[in-house]
Amino acid sequence: MTGRWALAPAEDGGADVAPLGADGLPAGPVRREPRLAEAVRSRPDVTRWVWRSTTEVHPHLLAAGVRVERCYDVESAETLLLGHEGRYGEPRSAAAALARLRGGPVPPDPPQRSAEPGAQSALFEPRGAHLPLADLIEVYAGQQRRHDRAAHPDRMRLLTAAESAGMLVAAEMNRAGLPWSADVHREVLHELLGERYTRGGEPRRLAELADEVSTAFGRRVRPDLPADVVKAFAQAGIKVRSTRRWEIKSVDHPAVKPLLEYKKLYRIWVAHGWSWLQDWVRDGRFRPEFLVGGTVTGRWVTHGGGALQIPKVIRRAVVADPGWRLVVADADQMEPRVLAAISRDPGLMEVAGRGTDLYQSVSDRAFSGDRAQAKLAVLGAIYGQTSGDGLKNLAALRRRFPKAVAYVDEAARAGEEGRLVRTWLGRTCPPAAAAGDDAAEEAGIPVAADQPSGEPAEQQWMPGYASTSARARGRFARNFVVQGSAADWALLLLAALRRSCRDLAAELVFFQHDEVIVHCPQEEAETVVEAIREASELAGRLTFGDTPVRFPFTTAVVQCYADAK
Repeated sequence: MTGRWALAPAEDGGADVAPLGADGLPAGPVRREPRLAEAVRSRPDVTRWVWRSTTEVHPHLLAAGVRVERCYDVESAETLLLGHEGRYGEPRSAAAALARLRGGPVPPDPPQRSAEPGAQSALFEPRGAHLPLADLIEVYAGQQRRHDRAAHPDRMRLLTAAESAGMLVAAEMNRAGLPWSADVHREVLHELLGERYTRGGEPRRLAELADEVSTAFGRRVRPDLPADVVKAFAQAGIKVRSTRRWEIKSVDHPAVKPLLEYKKLYRIWVAHGWSWLQDWVRDGRFRPEFLVGGTVTGRWVTHGGGALQIPKVIRRAVVADPGWRLVVADADQMEPRVLAAISRDPGLMEVAGRGTDLYQSVSDRAFSGDRAQAKLAVLGAIYGQTSGDGLKNLAALRRRFPKAVAYVDEAARAGEEGRLVRTWLGRTCPPAAAAGDDAAEEAGIPVAADQPSGEPAEQQWMPGYASTSARARGRFARNFVVQGSAADWALLLLAALRRSCRDLAAELVFFQHDEVIVHCPQEEAETVVEAIREASELAGRLTFGDTPVRFPFTTAVVQCYADAK
């Protein structure tokens, strides 16, 4: 019997399995298998496995050489369904879901464990109690009924399937690891930081820069202590609220240049220095733990290791194995293209359907060919930027692409009013969520200068603002519908790419937001490039339906990650 099967690992290393019907209920007898891996290996025709947690099961299967094509992760689905129902933050374990179904006391989720630097894979550790198969099936069947009650049931089913597919990809990337040359890394650190002192103090170059900062201020200043730097500027007659680069780079003072250089190198020393190398790189591989849906928007995070913040200069240490290559693919202008797809704005869809520079096309239509202004306007609409020329840019964008701007405007209103806001597939933003300035700053959007420290920029052009918290929610919700929908699309991209690579030696080894890296034999590189293109097209159709919007990638086949950009 093929189709969907449920699987519950047993404490003795075996597993209980049973076929499922269309309603999610058992369609045959429960069978006990003495070995978990063999329970799956002996049923190659199963189209989808239903289990409590991919992190509980899939690493064991990978260790035994068993590959699963598709799965349904009950706990991942529970998180998405709770959010969709406006219950974000409630316990999301399968045991909690079962208790809610039966009307009993709901157990809290187990505490998150801390990262284990240098561990081969922390996924082999159990994260919760084994759930009997009958209970697992009861939860699964209940979730199927909850999908039927969603605002868009088919989209919600696609979202939970995509999130489960992402869980498979993450487990496989955790096992594969990112190729990493420790020797190159040490060379880069010596080049940037100078000698490493044996007593654990700052390396030579940082000590030199600290002396330059102190000399510029005329007294001893600790550049690694923001409060000390702010005080030193104040004593020099210069008021700054923080030591963020965007705030101090325009300050006219001789301490600024060495201070900025110190901050850049200090981050490398602390986040990716010699201690990091010793902790996280083993046998030529850096193995962070990728966590699917680690943020409210659905973007992935990593559990330890700082994998999503690897500085470009440190990327020189990411080197393919001999005879292999890294295929590095970046989605081009992904979020504006997603906005075109979800808003169904005819003009923006037409622009996003071309294989050319989207910002240049927008500028030709609305900004007299000024690409820089067009980019600020589009990203400002997504991130809620209204300082400087923001109002004027937004007005021009609204005239030419009214449905696109109206879409994010409505999301902002819903957020500030405390209503639920959803991505195209149904991932839901909790009404109390708020975001800071970092995401906008990374996108090149300046933060309003008149904002109190630590608060997001105000969206003064939007009606109905009552408080700073409402403004913050609206600003985050406006970005959420775009960034979250992009994250949903990326899941389907990864699922399609994983499927395309199943008969190759190629391995997915890295993913962040809009970038994916595949490690493959040199002779497979062009095949992987084409697979990425095809996966992007398929993901666009599956996620957003029949639209002219395209999601092109800039792809580089390189020996070293740093050479890709």
